[in-house]
Amino acid sequence: MGGLMKDETETIRIAPWMRIITKDSGLNVDELLPASGSFYVARLNGQDMPDEVSTFQRFWEFLKFPEYFGWNWNAFYDCLRDLQWLSADYHILIIESAESVISEDDVAREEFFRSLWRAGQGWSYIKRPEGVTLSKFSVILSCGKGAASSLAIQLSEFQDQSSA
Repeated sequence: MGGLMKDETETIRIAPWMRIITKDSGLNVDELLPASGSFYVARLNGQDMPDEVSTFQRFWEFLKFPEYFGWNWNAFYDCLRDLQWLSADYHILIIESAESVISEDDVAREEFFRSLWRAGQGWSYIKRPEGVTLSKFSVILSCGKGAASSLAIQLSEFQDQSSA
């Protein structure tokens, strides 16, 4: 869990493109939006995504996935990596009650979060000369305080895998 950082607002920064905030953190999600440029924000609720099918359905609706979306994890990731049909400089995905997403299927849940992780990583770039990693795709996961630590540990495993 070496890459995890808590900042002054009590959010957990998993990566430049992924944060966990707790419902009672007092942070206004708008504070995490880009300062300039056009952006597309999709706000979903994890309680509306108890399984793979409902998760695909919600993303298809909220991120306007194309008709050719294949309704499987590879197609899900491909769509997250493309998003060219949404004319915006930045894409922000807010998932409230993130601890509830696909909560009964550990394999599908891991695939879901891995897809978000890989998409964020793929949209990232290094700003020169500062050397700061920025991303045009950000994921903000909101959950209860008790769930934040376990979710952070799960997500940090992806970071460990990608740096190995």
